[in-house]
Amino acid sequence: MFNLLWGVLFMLVHFGLFLLCYRMFGKKGLYAWIGFATVIANIQVTKTIEMSIGTFAIVMTLGNTIYTSIYMTTDLLNERYGQQAAKQAVWFGFFTLIASNILMQMTLGFIPQAEDFAHEPLTAIFGFLPQVAAGSLCAYFVSQFLDVRVFSYLKKKFPVRNQFWIRINGSSLVSQLLDSLVFCTIAFYKVHTFDIWIQIFLTTYLLKLLISFLATPVLYLARNMKVKED
Repeated sequence: MFNLLWGVLFMLVHFGLFLLCYRMFGKKGLYAWIGFATVIANIQVTKTIEMSIGTFAIVMTLGNTIYTSIYMTTDLLNERYGQQAAKQAVWFGFFTLIASNILMQMTLGFIPQAEDFAHEPLTAIFGFLPQVAAGSLCAYFVSQFLDVRVFSYLKKKFPVRNQFWIRINGSSLVSQLLDSLVFCTIAFYKVHTFDIWIQIFLTTYLLKLLISFLATPVLYLARNMKVKED
């Protein structure tokens, strides 16, 4: 039960920081959010937890909330600044993930000093990261650009301002299914047994959809914010 309550607070903090970042820094803040969220999501996903309500429990990984916020960011960019701005943000996320992975693998290559305490924890997290990063990159290619395209398509089909929720959740329904399938298949290949893998896949997808739905009013609030643009 603790994980459930802590998870709700965890999600609210993510939403609050997302709004604060946009409020303070505008469009630049959205690109900054894409950059660090891409890295943080792939660190958080290395932690597996059990979420329980009474006697019902499911196994899931962390990282879903902040990863979903990347879709929130590209949807907001698409809505306010156009499709090209959203595509540029996706490419920015690619570069951030690749660059951080290269630098951390080189960091692990150094021989630690005898009294060093950080090498083993870093290896435990970032030694696993290349497989996670590969899953993320492949998932990005098939889902993030798909999300931008589907959102743009829905924007033409449902152009009314108050139909923003259709554009948000419609694009998430399609793109995050593919994202979850590709990511879980690559990132957790030979890491978990199939019964654990299917739990992670289903909970990842359903949780992302739930977070996207709960984020709808957050995106409405962000869209209506008056921010300074350079």
